[in-house]
Amino acid sequence: MPLYILNQDGKQGMTRRQCTGEYKIKPIKKKVRELLGYPYPKRIPKSVFVEQWVGISTDEFHRAKDSDVKYMRNRHPLIDLNWSRADCIRYLASIGLAETPKSSCLGCPFHGNQQWRNIRDTSPQEWADVVAFDAAIRQGNARANAAGNRLLGQAFLHRSRVPLTQAPIDHVTAAEWAARRQEIDDPAAAVEEVENGVADGCSPWFCRGEVEPVQDDFGLAS
Repeated sequence: MPLYILNQDGKQGMTRRQCTGEYKIKPIKKKVRELLGYPYPKRIPKSVFVEQWVGISTDEFHRAKDSDVKYMRNRHPLIDLNWSRADCIRYLASIGLAETPKSSCLGCPFHGNQQWRNIRDTSPQEWADVVAFDAAIRQGNARANAAGNRLLGQAFLHRSRVPLTQAPIDHVTAAEWAARRQEIDDPAAAVEEVENGVADGCSPWFCRGEVEPVQDDFGLAS
């Protein structure tokens, strides 16, 4: 995953993004091959494939892509229904699931302050887990960057680049105040606010805030 970096010279940066390829694309392709009975590197006959439904809404139409392998064919049911994220929220509310959160990893560095507060205030065990994880990543590892070099600095989960227990997550930004005001007149509009974290949600093929899909060469043989 991309992490916020504070270099030894005081400069700020981010590590390379790899969570989509490592934790989504590879495992999904591996499991699909297993279900089809053709584990890598076996070639899969052209007539054998699975249909994968991906929850991309009309707000993210640009993300609706065909699969990069022939044994997987993508379907986008929300786009077929012409549903936006707001439509999904209204539907969830209609069946009593109005508080359904966005999908994201527990320790996602794209969380906004509100999401960090929610973890801390509602799930002590999960908060303890992310605090421990944040502390464990401080020095990175032996292959911290694309060149395989050690991290020359410190890594953090919060964009302030301080330990999560010290991060200013109780600070309510102007964006959050705006979102709270919008909730009075337009609940759907609030879901896009910066304070809630990166607006785009996660799917099997995309990380939050990711503009283009991360390609992976695992099991591309068709």
